[in-house]
Amino acid sequence: MNLPIVDLLVIAGYLLGVFGLGCWFVQRSRTTSGFMAAGGRLPGWAVGLSIFGTYLSSNTFLGVPGKAYGANWNAFAFSLSLPLAAWIAVRWFVPLHRNSGSISAYDHLEKRFGPWARTYGVACYILIQLVRVGAILFAVSLVLSALTGWSQPAIIITAGALVTVYTALGGIEAVIWTDVIQSIVLTVGAAILLLLMLFGMPEGPGQAVQIARENDKLSLGSISFDLTTSTFWVPLLYGLFENLKNFGVDQSYVQRYHASPTERQAARSVWLGALLYLPVSAAFFAIGSTAYAYYQTHPKMLAEVEAQVAQRAVDAGEQVPVMTDAAVGDSVLPHFIVDQLPTGATGILIAAIFAAAMSSIDTSLNSSATVTLLDIYKRYLRPDCGERESMVVLYAATAAMGAAGVAVALALIGTESVLDAWWTLSGIFSGALLGIFLLGVVSKRATRTAGLIGVAAGLLVILWLSLPQLEKANLVSLSSLLRNPLHEHMTIVVGAITVVLVGTVAALVMTRKSATV
Repeated sequence: MNLPIVDLLVIAGYLLGVFGLGCWFVQRSRTTSGFMAAGGRLPGWAVGLSIFGTYLSSNTFLGVPGKAYGANWNAFAFSLSLPLAAWIAVRWFVPLHRNSGSISAYDHLEKRFGPWARTYGVACYILIQLVRVGAILFAVSLVLSALTGWSQPAIIITAGALVTVYTALGGIEAVIWTDVIQSIVLTVGAAILLLLMLFGMPEGPGQAVQIARENDKLSLGSISFDLTTSTFWVPLLYGLFENLKNFGVDQSYVQRYHASPTERQAARSVWLGALLYLPVSAAFFAIGSTAYAYYQTHPKMLAEVEAQVAQRAVDAGEQVPVMTDAAVGDSVLPHFIVDQLPTGATGILIAAIFAAAMSSIDTSLNSSATVTLLDIYKRYLRPDCGERESMVVLYAATAAMGAAGVAVALALIGTESVLDAWWTLSGIFSGALLGIFLLGVVSKRATRTAGLIGVAAGLLVILWLSLPQLEKANLVSLSSLLRNPLHEHMTIVVGAITVVLVGTVAALVMTRKSATV
């Protein structure tokens, strides 16, 4: 697509504006406290919008409408778990981390279970963030390349460099204030899409609702308590545990608790981020359902999308898929952006896609740099390093993570299947990480040994639950006896519960043994 000059100016203006805003805070981020926690001076509403912006990744912007188009609103149950997760976080997690005496999310693990727990948590976090940055850059390059005709490597390198520079210069204050702007751009972009589709229906917005309802596109899924398929309960439970992991043991969230001046402001930021995401994620599902109705009433446009999907399969040397709703769901929104948006609006939507990616990447870069300084450099290498040396480490770690993320994204071009295997493997370890954190919260008797026993049991259970996904990635070959019947999203749920239960029982047994000696 050859973008009109107006759209190009909108995109360029947005990128330069965000970059300039991020760099504006360089004077306030020249100390470790300013770089990692903004000196604890940021208002709760800004931190809350930053949390909201981190949730709104480019996957939400494009992937969620594709799910709603291809199936229904079943995945929206994930969002419905956020209020409960936020309540638990505000009740227990925020006070715990605010009073821990450290900005690190993993210092608490060492205090409860010893150095192995901290090291385990840090290793999981750094590796996951590295691949997350690469995956986001790769995904946004894939979409923007199709929309604009720009090369994927150019998009990856440009976006990666911009985010890395303003994050390194401006610290977490740059991250949070740019996230505020980017969350607004994202929400405006979603509103533009939804309104254009609704009022582009031949018989008005009501027709979109009618067609979506008649084709079961508004369903949340079966309410039967079946955990082997994606009923309503599976994404709800999965969402609860994923969000507990975010609020409890994810450095990028924990760090924000310290950026607010008081515990009350930190709690408000959690509530604001969670409660904002609920209606906005519903809007993205509505975009998918409305897109389905829109393309059913515009069969020529649907035929164009199907032809594009078929051509992409041929170009990739793959078999042309049967043109089901799921097969074309992810391609409909990019097609609409290219073909139906008026001049200027296309630029805003492309800027929104950039915003979705940048608001997630800058968070990962800043939090990874913080973990590198506090949990690796000062913990194991130079415990007494001074302020100047610490800042050098923060700058270097930010730049290194940004460069490594760009390298991962470039390596993924043409080898996307590797990413699926990695996420499966990373899920094995992060599920146990949530379990050990929850064990420390719910069981005061759990010792270092009990924690280690719980994690070992949890890892074994999660590995077993993950075998079908590893088989899909051609990493293992299974007999039918080894395949678990549960849906893959239940892995983190069962794994975390296993760590807590086994660790608690181990602690009770050891307590009774010591009492009888």
